[in-house]
Parts: sequence; structure tokens; C-alpha cells
Amino acid sequence: MDSAVFISVIAMGGLGIFFALFLVIADKRLRVEEDPLVGRLLEVLPQTNCGACGYAGCLQLAEKLALHEVAVNACTAGGQEVTDMVAEILGVESVEAQALKAVVLCRGGDREAVRTVRYRGDRTCLAAELSGGEKACGYGCHGYGDCVRACRFDAMAMNDNGLPVVFYDKCVGCGACARACPRDIIEMHPVDRKLFVYCKNKDKGAKARKVCKVACVACTLCVKDCKVEGGITMKDNLATINYELCPQTDEPTKRCPTKCILFGEEEKMTREDFYASRIKQAS
Repeated sequence: MDSAVFISVIAMGGLGIFFALFLVIADKRLRVEEDPLVGRLLEVLPQTNCGACGYAGCLQLAEKLALHEVAVNACTAGGQEVTDMVAEILGVESVEAQALKAVVLCRGGDREAVRTVRYRGDRTCLAAELSGGEKACGYGCHGYGDCVRACRFDAMAMNDNGLPVVFYDKCVGCGACARACPRDIIEMHPVDRKLFVYCKNKDKGAKARKVCKVACVACTLCVKDCKVEGGITMKDNLATINYELCPQTDEPTKRCPTKCILFGEEEKMTREDFYASRIKQAS
């Protein structure tokens, strides 16, 4: 063997052994011992990394739970079952899980909203927002389904009217859809709330009605029909519900001329009902 080649082989082998020993020593010296409690907590968390808890992922939440820095019901997506298991692992008393549902506060779909232009860009709500989108209403749903794509629980779909639908029985309240909406049309609400104003348009009544058949026209009838003073108020030409005061009944909905304020609509839609209706329409 040529001496130069032999020396090169020996040198490379020596360097390989040196770096291998260095990595072994570094691994032992710098290794961070994982808290077994974090591992147990991580096993019971849903592993969706949805961010509803306010942290980057389930691992970070598990670390916070192990340090008792967050409540045992911090995992919204896990529901009561995960809350109970987390409490058992931590050796503390369980509490009621935070039951939230996504609510799409716009009913201005293809049949109700006026379109002024033909949008030819990227078919996403975020891209359409940069140009204003197709609809004359500057507050309404674009209808391109960013929220549906963001949902990891198959709890949403687009209906035949170009609007997203939330499946009440599948939504875990993670809030991913709300964060994906560039117009803040989707809000997270406790399940005991049933009265909603399905409009975000802040224009004056006449202008709002011109761009959408189901827009709030600021007529104040719902304000007058609410049994508690201050339960519903007008703010920026839009009916606003004060959930601390307003009774959850259908009284404020009865005289609404555009039917933009409704009661009990969310719980009517389940995933099974939605797809059954689609099959019926197709047949």
C-alpha cells in the first residue's frame, strides 16, 4: 500500500475515533434528563399540537402541567376525559373541562351576498383578503375554506352555499379555525351560549342590506326585545350581545327583519346530519 494512502487511512480512522469519543462524552455531560412525569402527561394528551392551550404543542403543555403552572383543564381539545386523567397523574382534584365550540358568525353565502368582482387569485381566504375578495361586504366570509383545512378533527366542511359549517358533535374547541380566518368571523364560545348575531358588518343599515340579504341593519328590534336592559346593545351599527346579562332565549330573534340573530342553530348540525343531507341532495 502506498505510504501516503496508509497515512491518510490512519489519520481518518483516528479522527473518526476521536469525534466518536467526543460525542459520547458530550452526550453524557450535556444530556437533559426527562422528567418521567412529563412523559406520562404527554401520553394522555391528544398529540394534536393544535395550540388551543396557548402553547406550541402538547410537549410544552405537559412540561407546564408537570410544574403545576397551568390548570389541569388547560387542554381544550382533550375534553373531560383528558382533564380527569391529567388530574389523576398529578394527584389533584379534577375540574370541569373548558367546553368551547367554534361559531361561524356569517350567513352571507353565495345566495345572500352580492359579488362585485371575479377573483382569479389563489383560492384561499388569506390571499383573497389582500385584494378584498369577490364580495361587496368587506366583513363577510370569503368562502375559500381556510378554516376547514385548518381543522384537524374533521369537525368542519364547506356547504353548497359557500360557507363553512361546524359540526357541533365533533368540534373540540381547539380554535384552529378561528385563527385561520383573516376576518375574525369565527369565534370560540362556551356550549351553553345559544343566541348569536350572525353578522360582522359595521356599515349603516341601508348599505349593509345592499351588499347582503342577511346583514344586520341596526334596526334595534332585538335590543328592545331582550328582556334585560343592556343585554343587547348596538355598537358600530351592529347588534352586540352581552352574555353576562342577556338571557339565552329566542325572544330577541322573533322580529329581526333579516334573521341575522338566531337561537339554537349551532347544535342542530352534526357531522352525520350534514353528510346525510348532501347525499339526499345528490340523489
